[in-house]
Amino acid sequence: METFFNILVSGLLLGGIYSLVSIGLNLIFGVVRIVNFAQGEFVMLAMYASVFFALAYGIGPYYSVFLIAALLFALGIVVQRLILQPLQNEPMMQIFATFGLLILFENGVLALTRGQGYSLPGGYSSAVIDIFGAKASLVRVIVFVAATLIAAGLVIFLQRTMAGKAIRAVIQDRQAARLMGINVERTYLLTFGLGAALAGVAGALLAPIYTLSPYIGGNFILAAFAVVVLGGLGSVPGAYFGGLIVGLIESFAGYYIDPALKQAIWFIVFVVVLIVRPSGLMGQVGAEEVGLREQT
Repeated sequence: METFFNILVSGLLLGGIYSLVSIGLNLIFGVVRIVNFAQGEFVMLAMYASVFFALAYGIGPYYSVFLIAALLFALGIVVQRLILQPLQNEPMMQIFATFGLLILFENGVLALTRGQGYSLPGGYSSAVIDIFGAKASLVRVIVFVAATLIAAGLVIFLQRTMAGKAIRAVIQDRQAARLMGINVERTYLLTFGLGAALAGVAGALLAPIYTLSPYIGGNFILAAFAVVVLGGLGSVPGAYFGGLIVGLIESFAGYYIDPALKQAIWFIVFVVVLIVRPSGLMGQVGAEEVGLREQT
């Protein structure tokens, strides 16, 4: 029973990582209808920024996270306005553009760092707390709490604010939203900026856990796509609970089946959900139709 509880805690904390990375990706998809292949690289840039602020100015990741989120928000707006918006009538070209950004960011960081690995100083990853007898990394607990608060905050934002209601209207029917006077292009900018900012938060909070490399974004993006499809395309609660489900599947499969097959197991679940319910467990039917809805 103790082993089971330890695996449960480990899976939930791993799921918190996947949720935190996936929420921004899902928000962008739900509104802008773009499968953003560069989302993992946004996380990677935020991780490097967190290390930079720590080494250059002595600012820890839990303080620099706000500045990093603001910088990524600005980057997201620039990418949406200058690269993706001119291609809004060519949805497939938008996807290719995000893949091009992935290559650009990876190679740019590789050129700057020469591939040298970096770690955040300060011993953040060594802190451990006790959760009802189970030992858990404090950094992972913070990530889990942050993912939970961000998911809850986004749900409140989408339901209670005028900007959030505009985003929900665009998710449901962008043509009707435009006819009701909503500035759809401005909503795209806000949403892509928020999605990039959430990637910035994820990167800053995950920096203490991983050794950085220019290709680290790829470690997150595959799992994030699985989480988005599993939880529900365009659903913030779906991304949160989908991340927890993937984390639990990976944790239990790694212990009870085979560590080498733990990712294959959740990929099988991902394929089954994709076949049985393409909109995901909590997504709206039709949300999976990337680029099929008129965007002008």
